[in-house]
Amino acid sequence: MNSPRTTLYRDKMNGKLLGVCAGIADYTGVNALWIRLAAIILTISGVAPLTVPAYLIAGFLLSKKPPHLYTASDETQYWQRVRQSPKRTAREIRGRMKDIDRRLADVETYYVSANPRLSQEIEQLR
Repeated sequence: MNSPRTTLYRDKMNGKLLGVCAGIADYTGVNALWIRLAAIILTISGVAPLTVPAYLIAGFLLSKKPPHLYTASDETQYWQRVRQSPKRTAREIRGRMKDIDRRLADVETYYVSANPRLSQEIEQLR
């Protein structure tokens, strides 16, 4: 079962015709201009009997992108990375969590250890 954030949609808001190229661009994280240029080059290069029907079929089969699917551009980039390489994204998140855990352990060590300067500062605040 796919999450709504990992599904290919046609992006009618950013699309020119049916929004298929914009949807592919949103899904892959590639600029829509490059996707459109690739589609035009494929059409001109003689693959038009396949490109045009594939575009039309995708335009009618793909669902419209929900208007509020992503709340921020960071979220859009995150989900594009998840779609491109879920294992790499999980590794990056694990690495960030390990770093946060290490930093928190350092803070705990600093706080719990016998630190006369910290004790003095706390006493001055009282």
